[in-house]
Amino acid sequence: MRTLASALIAALIAAMAMLPARADVAVERIVVRHIQTILPADQAAGAAVVIRINGRTLFFNYGWADLANQRRVTTDTLFNLGSLRKVFEATLLAQAAHAGTLSLDDSVALHVPGLREGGDIERVTLGQLATHTSGLLLPQDHPPWPDWGYTQEEFIRRLNEWTADFDHEPGGQQIYTHAGYVLLGLALEHALNGRIDDLLEDRILHPLGMGSTSLPRRDGTPRGKLSPEHKLRAVQGYTEDGEPLGEPGDQQGYYFWPGTSQMYSSARDLAIFLAANLGELPIGGSLRTAIDLAQQGVYAMSPRNTQALAWEIVRGDEPMMIEKYGGLNNASAYIATMPDQRLGIVILSNRGNTYPNETGRQILLALAGQGARQVRLAWSARARQVNARRP
Repeated sequence: MRTLASALIAALIAAMAMLPARADVAVERIVVRHIQTILPADQAAGAAVVIRINGRTLFFNYGWADLANQRRVTTDTLFNLGSLRKVFEATLLAQAAHAGTLSLDDSVALHVPGLREGGDIERVTLGQLATHTSGLLLPQDHPPWPDWGYTQEEFIRRLNEWTADFDHEPGGQQIYTHAGYVLLGLALEHALNGRIDDLLEDRILHPLGMGSTSLPRRDGTPRGKLSPEHKLRAVQGYTEDGEPLGEPGDQQGYYFWPGTSQMYSSARDLAIFLAANLGELPIGGSLRTAIDLAQQGVYAMSPRNTQALAWEIVRGDEPMMIEKYGGLNNASAYIATMPDQRLGIVILSNRGNTYPNETGRQILLALAGQGARQVRLAWSARARQVNARRP
């Protein structure tokens, strides 16, 4: 089966390589027109863009991974994903739920030792953590950003002391919370009996062939930091004012134990994840089911916006989008699909607070619109010709 899948992928790559270059140029024009809005005039940072369209993947790279060392952004440059990590954890949760190892309705206290001492935290479920509807909100979740954080023991103690706000009861409102996903990670570790980095690697990254994606443990082990080879490929992060912030491979955050670090990945790896979420890779079993389950709407935030497991679904007059934004003070990232249009995008930037979600939406809408119709028709016609010549 694996040999057959490999042969299919090789055949698809070979066939699509024959498609007209004019279509690629038309897509690039759309990307360039919009991506320049987040490319800084001072050149301190750059961006890597992935476009998935009609079963093909295109890569576009702009600017500098490290301006001082004149290192340009490439398809294999490693970027800090920020909160894009959450969609991987949500997929892991969905996989475990489908297998019956846990339930989205389980109290988080059932899976995290130390949370069985009473209090409002026992009312919070795993599904509420994954959909940001737990009501949990700590000082580290919003500005003004504090200058202190937690060890794991301090975090558990703080959660046991936590009192739900009357206006933010568990399950009653969507409030974005980083602390909720830190807690979800602890629950997954205990429920699945493994370290979160190992679980993500074994169950998602390795099956998809995402060999350049890693989640350093943030400890003294060899896996505590990016490997030397990966660090050479990592971007220099910049503030929104263009100042270098941290070393390449830098780890930030308020939670000081293994498993709470930030994920790094490349455009090439995320192109695989993008195609998987569009249902365009020959994967099956629990991973296929988990990817689909994570994208199912759970909580209606407004007539247009629905919260899924980490993903947000946007519906309206335009084609439906499933998206996730991630932002830090020295990195910005965005991933989105338009399933009905067979479109997807990834934007990775090493500049803080550039909001590529707005740019990414405009690119997808342009590709889905009348201006890209000829591009899509050209690819479809050429693909039919290639298929007709196959034995």
